[in-house]
Amino acid sequence: MSVERTVRLRFGQEARTAGTHTNLSAVRSDGPVLWVAGDETATVERLVADDPRDPAEFRDQTTYRLADLVDLPGTDGAEEADIEGLARHGDFLWAVGSHSLRRRRIKARHTGEKALSRLARVTGQANRQVLVRIPVTEVDGLPTLVRELEVAGVRHRAAVFGAHGTDLRDLLADDEHLAPFLPIPGKDNGLDVEGIAVTGPRVYLGLRGPVLRGWAVVLELRPDVHPDDPGRLALTPFGGGALYRKHVLRLDGLGVRDLCPHGADLLVLAGPTMDLDGPVQVFRWHGALTAEAPQVVRDEQLTREVALPFGSGDDHAEGLGLLGPPEDPRLLVVYDSPAPGRLTDDACVTADVVRLP
Repeated sequence: MSVERTVRLRFGQEARTAGTHTNLSAVRSDGPVLWVAGDETATVERLVADDPRDPAEFRDQTTYRLADLVDLPGTDGAEEADIEGLARHGDFLWAVGSHSLRRRRIKARHTGEKALSRLARVTGQANRQVLVRIPVTEVDGLPTLVRELEVAGVRHRAAVFGAHGTDLRDLLADDEHLAPFLPIPGKDNGLDVEGIAVTGPRVYLGLRGPVLRGWAVVLELRPDVHPDDPGRLALTPFGGGALYRKHVLRLDGLGVRDLCPHGADLLVLAGPTMDLDGPVQVFRWHGALTAEAPQVVRDEQLTREVALPFGSGDDHAEGLGLLGPPEDPRLLVVYDSPAPGRLTDDACVTADVVRLP
């Protein structure tokens, strides 16, 4: 483990009341700011560095509601989207929902038939089934999310895939590997998107589940603006007409918890697909962003970079980003269910800064 130091993330009172600071699931750096998201809201948060060159704290939180930027499928704009990944590329920030089903929890007060009844109930939420692309502009020197943006005479709108018509679960309904897992809740090794990376036209989605006999899955899509609606995304076919590619990675039986581009490679945050604490590893998928065909990723294509800490019932690494100069970056790791020691007396939560080998 190579944790060099920690940085403080300071959230406003409303976010702390909503529990966003203890449910962090995604992070991406963007110059002087961090974009972060929690998995129990339908918002993206912006935090500003106290010192862009060597930040000790990110503060001055601004909340962006997805429902203010795109048309979400849920009947309530506040219904959680379970945002599990953020990516920053070009003029856009991307966000992806988990696309998972969920099983009701047994709580301490539930016993007998009541407990079993809750455990049998599986539900879904429409807002989880989205992939969102949001324009980013600069306002007062800070990256800012907007509904519309004109670049070089071309007007871009915030757009969504999965809110209307076909969504990712529909695409996978006949998939020979993934279709059997669609009715299964995410935390039971069912479909569960937990990472996103974007480069050029390529969007990579990392799956926490299913893990197939030890092989984790990454999907590759090529979304673009829908020809009939600038507020929607449509998928551009690959050669042969396929709307997605599948890559499988040998991650020692772990699933993908996040993806982060680094040069032509992808850094893969890997952790258990089931309700377990660890182990948690960061792997490097060499040449991932230039692959021109579905990949079976193992051996020299995949190297273990670093092991990350995890707790007992807490400190679950969920988001992975890069911090510092491009020539010598550090990993920035945020945690869901942070241990009590990560919560400071002045209402911050700490994230780890980790050296890459």
